Amino acid sequence: MTNFVHIEYRTEHPGVARAEQAAATLKSAFEGARGASSLLLAAVVAAVLVVANQFIDTWGEGHTLAAWMVLWLIAFAALALLAGPVRRAAAMLRAGFHAWKEARRREAEDEKTWNAALHDARIMADLSRAMNGIAVDNIRRYY
Repeated sequence: MTNFVHIEYRTEHPGVARAEQAAATLKSAFEGARGASSLLLAAVVAAVLVVANQFIDTWGEGHTLAAWMVLWLIAFAALALLAGPVRRAAAMLRAGFHAWKEARRREAEDEKTWNAALHDARIMADLSRAMNGIAVDNIRRYY
């Protein structure tokens, strides 16, 4: 008589799965224009508050409550006034980074194609015909 033993073992550790899920959630929270603009806004507001604190520290001890109120007024004003420009700046930085990354990818592809064309006459002939056609089109558009 044959006995079969079916033992179910987990294929992944539950703690590792939770950590991966938390990392993915954290990454998605800071990915995109909103996360970048939030981090940039926090940095700008922190810099404004440091400057304001340096200015307020020169006041006498009798004006501590007034200094505290001015500091918070500056913080909220900076949040309100700088949110839009910082969001636009973050979006522009993100778009510029993606354009740079795409240009680098295309440059690498062109370099790879050119290196392949140097060793294969058929690819070089195709490139020559394509570049000649582009030049003819440019001349036709010029006149």
